[in-house]
Amino acid sequence: MAKNFKALFALAALLLLTGCNAYDRISEIGEQPKLASIENPTRRNGYTPVNMPMPAPSLHERQPNSLWETGGRAFFRDQRACRVGDILTVIVSIDDQAQISNETKRSRSNSDSADLSSFLGFESKLSKVLPKAVDPTSLVDASSETSNDGKGSIGRAEQIDLRIAATIIQILPNGNLVLEGKQQVNVNYDQRELNVTGVIRPQDISADNTVTYDQIAEARINYGGKGTIADVQQPRYGSQLYDILMPF
Repeated sequence: MAKNFKALFALAALLLLTGCNAYDRISEIGEQPKLASIENPTRRNGYTPVNMPMPAPSLHERQPNSLWETGGRAFFRDQRACRVGDILTVIVSIDDQAQISNETKRSRSNSDSADLSSFLGFESKLSKVLPKAVDPTSLVDASSETSNDGKGSIGRAEQIDLRIAATIIQILPNGNLVLEGKQQVNVNYDQRELNVTGVIRPQDISADNTVTYDQIAEARINYGGKGTIADVQQPRYGSQLYDILMPF
């Protein structure tokens, strides 16, 4: 019995370590978080090319005896990112604030009374059905009262000011560009990671080969990290599990 208990305990501990990703954390004790290797995002497991509704394609042709290309943005070759593999800079500058406050009050009172002092003489028979102390003049006397008061408020402030180089990974049929950029920085055993992906129009790329985050359609911006500081800021796994399971 004792051996079975020890085996079950060891198995439960192993499953707990695996499920909570604790094994990786233990193996990295005393080491900095490892940087991810540079890879082709189109060969990543689960990668799916972007597929969106497209307008009818337009043909850009040079006129006879002319160096100008119809639809071109300059006489000379444009140095801005326009092909798969080209690099441009994404400027992420977010300064959002929100203040929301709501209050709802509701109250209701109700009173009902009814008598049956005379009903074809049958009111005298009520004593056989109801208690002997029944009074036909006050058969029903009920009242109710309800009051609710709810208040809620939200205060939120976000400020991010970052720049990241992204790579064009796909050109859509209408000429729009799909970009993706990753950045990882290790500082004192703590890692910060910034991921940006989305769809942009070539004409939104400025002359210095930059684009702002609010010009990215289907933007996905993730800024976070892991390491010593991030680990201290996170609640313990037991506390998180307790918060999920505790109904009160």
